Amino acid sequence: MNKITLMAAACVTALTLSACDKPEWLVKKDDRNNTEYVQEVKPADNNSVAMLLPDFTKLVNEQGATVVSIQAVKQGSMGTYEGTSSEEDPMLEYFRRLIPDFPGAPANPEDDDGASFGSGFIISNDGYILTNTHVVSGTDSIRVVLTDKREFEAKLVGSDTQSDVAVLKIEAKDLPVVKLGKPDELRVGEWVAAIGAPFGFDNTVTAGIVSAKGRSLPNESYTPFIQTDVAINPGNSGGPLFNLKGEVIGINSQIYSRSGGFMGISFAIPIDVATNVADQLKQYGRVRRAQLGVIIQEVSFDLAKSFKLDKPSGALVVKVLPNGPAEKAKLQVRDIILKVNGNVVERSSDLPVLIGAMKPGSKIELTVWRDSKEVKVAVELSELTGESTVTVPNFNQNDGSDTRSRIVVPEVGLSLVALSAEESKQRDIAGGLLVVEAQGFAAASGLMAGDIIISAGPNPLTDEKTFKQALAEASTAAPLFVMRDQDTFFLPLRVK
Repeated sequence: MNKITLMAAACVTALTLSACDKPEWLVKKDDRNNTEYVQEVKPADNNSVAMLLPDFTKLVNEQGATVVSIQAVKQGSMGTYEGTSSEEDPMLEYFRRLIPDFPGAPANPEDDDGASFGSGFIISNDGYILTNTHVVSGTDSIRVVLTDKREFEAKLVGSDTQSDVAVLKIEAKDLPVVKLGKPDELRVGEWVAAIGAPFGFDNTVTAGIVSAKGRSLPNESYTPFIQTDVAINPGNSGGPLFNLKGEVIGINSQIYSRSGGFMGISFAIPIDVATNVADQLKQYGRVRRAQLGVIIQEVSFDLAKSFKLDKPSGALVVKVLPNGPAEKAKLQVRDIILKVNGNVVERSSDLPVLIGAMKPGSKIELTVWRDSKEVKVAVELSELTGESTVTVPNFNQNDGSDTRSRIVVPEVGLSLVALSAEESKQRDIAGGLLVVEAQGFAAASGLMAGDIIISAGPNPLTDEKTFKQALAEASTAAPLFVMRDQDTFFLPLRVK
């Protein structure tokens, strides 16, 4: 207790300002007579200030009891807050050493039982709770603590790694339940608040604004994240994100950080995505997602021009998976999917979100940009089961050992060789040109030594003549279809 008192006193001393000294930023110089004057600022009307600033007190009073703290225990591991360790967060370790009763500190330093800490919220009065998968995955037991200090052992009903949503169940009745909002009605710039248990400090409230909607994160294809600047720290994961109406519009899930701590960028899973996952977990014990059976990439400004598209939008098909719905519907590489059932695909990341929200067996209509015009394609979706991968030999032709004649295209900075029949067969392609060296426009476009250029526009490439002809037919950029290791994608090669 003495240590805490001394720390607090030191903080007060450091932050106290003398009442008789004016802060330097309030003092201005008058150059005419070199005298000092203080600019007086009249205080704004208290009522008008109150109307401008959001008041979260009613929200907290009404919804605070719906938020729970979660302790997930795994035998034989060190305790952490989800996503952290004492090595990653020296301040956490400092407070644990300084304050024996610091939230989350193990009762016995020799205890080998590890616990991860997170948050959750109650979605039914009979004890169903939503949280993040990464809070509870791989644990032996899960304990839920309510705001009235009651503790329950929780059952993991189901979890989904792809969406990071998990459903828990506790044996309780007449519990307070959150109100669910509509993320589609959320506006960028709108005030929002988070309630959770950062570092074990239960029922902590933080607030901020919606920074963006529909964010796509790496390896998170099926979730259009809500980005906010609400302070989210280890222990907040799985907790609710509220709008000013007191409705949950998201589950706090991830932060962007270079230090391991909050840096003003946090991400929440939209609640409609989460409840769809939760309903399937409760009903089936797993999530059934539809698939189209394509691999896609973003349409850049240069690619849009090379495909004669008015603006960069849609999802560019770079691979059609065998025996999938897309192949059966005769979708093609180079197709750009612009709409799904009339819903515009602004970015390529929109497509998996739209398809993933549908049920396997759904019949949909795609609007596709093909050969400089729109066409309609009817597709029946199948269930997502995962993609098979093929190991492709890696040909390194930039070691000086290749004696084949080179195709040199100095105007774009390329040195190429034609693939042999055996190399084409091993890679399961009809032919192509191997990049030996890339400089100038070629390097600027992203081409690298070892890439294989399969086609330029609709034209397959087999030799120098077909390549130069494709460049001549391009207006400002040629859409090159490129294979790099096991991946295929388009690159716009500027020719002018």
